[in-house]
Amino acid sequence: MNLLYNSTRNGEKKATASEAILKGLADDGGLFVPEYIPKLNVTMDELKSMSYQETAFEVMKQFLTDFTEEELKHCINSAYDSKFDTEVIAPLVKVGDTYHLELFHGATIAFKDMALSILPHLLTTAAKKNRVTKEIVILTATSGDTGKAALAGFADVPGTKIIVFYPKGGVSRIQELQMVTQKGDNTSVVAIHGNFDNAQSGVKAIFEDKELEKELAEARYQFSSANSINIGRLVPQVVYYVYAYAKLLENEEIAPGEEINVTVPTGNFGNILAAYYAKQMGVPIAKLICASNENKVLFDFFRTGVYDKNREFILTSSPSMDILISSNLERLIYTIAGQDAQKNAELMAELREKGVYEITPEMREKLADFEGGFATEAECAETIRKTYERTGYVMDTHTAVAASVCAKYRRDSGDGRKCLVASTASPYKFIHSVMTAIDEKYASADEFSLIDELSSISGTAIPKAVEEIRNADIRHRRECDADCMKEIVKEILSV
Repeated sequence: MNLLYNSTRNGEKKATASEAILKGLADDGGLFVPEYIPKLNVTMDELKSMSYQETAFEVMKQFLTDFTEEELKHCINSAYDSKFDTEVIAPLVKVGDTYHLELFHGATIAFKDMALSILPHLLTTAAKKNRVTKEIVILTATSGDTGKAALAGFADVPGTKIIVFYPKGGVSRIQELQMVTQKGDNTSVVAIHGNFDNAQSGVKAIFEDKELEKELAEARYQFSSANSINIGRLVPQVVYYVYAYAKLLENEEIAPGEEINVTVPTGNFGNILAAYYAKQMGVPIAKLICASNENKVLFDFFRTGVYDKNREFILTSSPSMDILISSNLERLIYTIAGQDAQKNAELMAELREKGVYEITPEMREKLADFEGGFATEAECAETIRKTYERTGYVMDTHTAVAASVCAKYRRDSGDGRKCLVASTASPYKFIHSVMTAIDEKYASADEFSLIDELSSISGTAIPKAVEEIRNADIRHRRECDADCMKEIVKEILSV
């Protein structure tokens, strides 16, 4: 049966999976969601012996029903190959009494590779299926990791261009260098004077600009997105939660049917929403623990039912989570509103106009699967240091937020279930913050001088992604104010 997709703001308009991937954002500004979450049609006993690629096919075929088996397997096998530095793609590592799902073994050493390695293949396949003749322009806002992963995925892909906006001063030095040294004739990177929310709002405004859409069409261009607002980003993320549970089962770390908790460091809400979808598919997940840094808008939402972005934006050592408008939360709001697109559209209008909305008591009752938590900068640093001292394992700052929140939840709730932590980035990506957390003596050291030191103390090889940027040329130097993003896009495309 063909699974169709609705806009979260207009339930009447339907799209196939390939159409939703191509558009990125619905015409009304809503996000595409499947009409229902499909169930897995294989057992965990069957899944536990499958490779990552085989698991990906079993999960994604349920969502992407207008892709043929041949098309989908080609996309999967083209994505999950030697670009990853481990054959298993997403290793499970036991750290103390938790299990870390390492999602950073791809080309840009962050979890965004898990979806952005396959998105270009899904997108170009979708374009052929829908007889698209225009050049596809991927427009992306990044808080640090999506940008580089998208650039790497789309670099020199025929029929595409990619433009990435990131907040100047709001990403780590290594994140910035990864982006501004990116090769590829079809790549453009722009630093904006503002924060990630400004970049994300600017990109959404460009998507919703009908006059610009017409100008682009005349120039033979059409927009799509590589942000997690694109359902083609979200579906591949469901895979690794299914895979992780199956591997825990295979390794006899859990009994058949045993429920686990999952803790996810959360900014834009896509990664934890993927875990929620995995639970809906049939994976025995009990609690979805949403871990925030000091920008704790999601923690406050789960505690009160009020989403309020009217607060100070804090720059932290986990910059990919420095977000006050969590775009993917809209998909969950639509779901708990009973797929009421009008109710969701009203709440999103309140967020846009007043910066705040409140869900109903009935909607709050449907959030029982979720638990919110947050970690301060001091708690994050302490988690990195204590984990290293006890186990020798070095985690990045975002993973440390999740690990800290997971430990607090266990202590405060008494919930003894085994816990999976989504480990979202390599410690090499945030090396200065990580090394300073381990020992204050590194605080004044140059970021690049710490690379060899981290390799030495952790016993891990320096990732190729880090070696490559040590002496790479700066190729992208554009900067603009947040309110000039449309003009920059037109300049880049010569429209």
